[in-house]
Amino acid sequence: MRSNGYAVEVENLTRIFGDFKAVNDISFQVEKGEIFGFLGANGAGKTTTIRMLCGLLLPSSGQATVAGFDIYKEYEKIKQHIGYMSQKFSLYEDLTVRENIEFYGGVYGLSRKEISDRTKELLDYLNLNQQADHLTKSLPVGWKQRLALSTALLHNPPIIFLDEPTSGVDPVSRRNFWLLIYELVEQGKTVFVTTHFMDEAEYCHRLSIMKDGRIEAMGKPRELKIKYSADNLNDVFLKAVQGGAANE
Repeated sequence: MRSNGYAVEVENLTRIFGDFKAVNDISFQVEKGEIFGFLGANGAGKTTTIRMLCGLLLPSSGQATVAGFDIYKEYEKIKQHIGYMSQKFSLYEDLTVRENIEFYGGVYGLSRKEISDRTKELLDYLNLNQQADHLTKSLPVGWKQRLALSTALLHNPPIIFLDEPTSGVDPVSRRNFWLLIYELVEQGKTVFVTTHFMDEAEYCHRLSIMKDGRIEAMGKPRELKIKYSADNLNDVFLKAVQGGAANE
């Protein structure tokens, strides 16, 4: 399978754990420069899908390309072209903000000059200069999320995967984080994001709603509200996952 110009292209992707189908025969495409949202309750299959697309987990069947690279044969190349921010904060609490960024720069294989330049750029861009030499464990959750985003952006990847990036963050910090996401898209990046916040779903260009490993609905927020005769995305979500009939 070779992507036809899409940032992400998925065809009949499935992942089975024992007798459990965590992801069940899903297909979709993500356009370049798009904010593509994955909605679903815990256990719907969102994180498993992201892990397969990021080259962290092999599918049981199906095909997919990310940044034009095959997830079976070219997962190392995929990792070079994506940024990944996991749901669980995974940076080093006993390092400073600056030390964490520099450490991950080394992990990505950047030169000393590149690490120095990118560290300065990201501290400025994410407004982290005042926290740069503070231990990471001393930061509020919102600032930790910014730091996690900075490490995902270090190698300047064209595609960013964000797995519930604002979980546990206050509403003001969540909104500020989404302003950063919009800035990334304005720079030409593609953002693939999972969330269970319906207000955040409104910020996405297109949405996919998952239940029990399947995609139950997909489209632009406005289109989905029309299709399901719903005033808001919360109603869309409930109707989609409960199998409510959409208007023809």
